[in-house]
Amino acid sequence: MANTKSAARAARQSERRRLHNKYYAKTTRNAIRDLRNTTDKAAAQENAPKVYAMIDKLAKIGVIHKNKAANLKSGLQVYINKLA
Repeated sequence: MANTKSAARAARQSERRRLHNKYYAKTTRNAIRDLRNTTDKAAAQENAPKVYAMIDKLAKIGVIHKNKAANLKSGLQVYINKLA
């Protein structure tokens, strides 16, 4: 329990931010999973920019580190390039 009014407000704010971040992180993870499960190269290339934008947004707002975003995008591109 918060001891001051400002601590109570901060707790409410951080809970809202946590739920917001959790939603966007989960949505992005689902998009990455769907892209990795794609076996059609054309479909994967078509969806890749949307997934990359989602990853970049997570890095921009601080949900994930920028290097993790780069590693995720690199791994996805390697997967897409290997598709026949």
